Amino acid sequence: MKITIKEIAEMAGVSRATVSKILNDYEDVSESTRKKVMDIIEQTGYRPTYTAHTLATKKSNLIGVIYAGKINASFNHPFFIEVVNSFKKTIGGLGYDLLFFSNEKFTKGEEDYLARCRYYQVDGCILINGDDIQSSILELEQSEIPCIGVDLQLTGENSGYIMTDNHKASAKAVEHLYLLGHRDIAYISGTPSSTIGNIRKEGYIHSLQTYGIPQREEWITYGDFYEESGYRAMQQLLQGERVPTAVFAASDQMAFGAIRAIREKGLSIPQDIAIIGCDDLDACRYVDPPLTTVRQDKARIGKLAARLLEDLINGETKVRSLMVEPELIVRGSCGENSGEE
Repeated sequence: MKITIKEIAEMAGVSRATVSKILNDYEDVSESTRKKVMDIIEQTGYRPTYTAHTLATKKSNLIGVIYAGKINASFNHPFFIEVVNSFKKTIGGLGYDLLFFSNEKFTKGEEDYLARCRYYQVDGCILINGDDIQSSILELEQSEIPCIGVDLQLTGENSGYIMTDNHKASAKAVEHLYLLGHRDIAYISGTPSSTIGNIRKEGYIHSLQTYGIPQREEWITYGDFYEESGYRAMQQLLQGERVPTAVFAASDQMAFGAIRAIREKGLSIPQDIAIIGCDDLDACRYVDPPLTTVRQDKARIGKLAARLLEDLINGETKVRSLMVEPELIVRGSCGENSGEE
């Protein structure tokens, strides 16, 4: 039978208010009384209810997790899975639990994330980037609730963000292809509304200009960061009068799709077309040939997002945004092998 705080108070011969103070670490209770109550709590296995704890501490110890977009999938992308797992491990070690919000409509109108966050009294939120950001996300960003964006540049008074240096990621990819002798380099982006895809596109274009390579508009195609869209984008590139000798895809999954399209056309990788992806998913090691990619440090992104959010929750706002350095991982899809197994 579940024991109540009233019964704990009666067994200890104190008021319920005294038991509540002890449970919430108030200092105005004598050590003898504190010990007596804590001994009874230990013997009975009493645990305070979630509601009582929230009311007493003004903290829920809940962190909302929101996928801020409307593209065809959400948390199932391998990149976000790894980031959220790292975030969960770090924020859990700080005493918080996660509450995942559905991106389905909360009412007959648009999703109202701010209302839901207030309803559940979350202490803060992590917002994962998607396309077509809803107005309700902007309302949440400007609210009193601390928020950290991953690949989402939040600028509210109680907000911050963390992301890979995506401009540099493109620069590393294009530089590598240029040094291998490629001048006909295409780019497969995210959707036209994708912030990350567009930053990487800007980096791609800037790098072409740096090396004096003319930009060809027909060699910039669009996907949605998933494999099937990369397959379709590569088919489009292969239909042109002039076919690129190298492709930089804004995600590994789109690169996987591009590899399939190239093979179906009867072409070889990297002899006919070299491929570079972005993310460094585990699967990059197992495609044939293994995929050269620009690594995003997913574990570090998740860990730093947790620490940034905790700082915002605690009113420590020395750093609001962080850029994580990308790393080129060389494998066989560009004609060389790093020896990585």
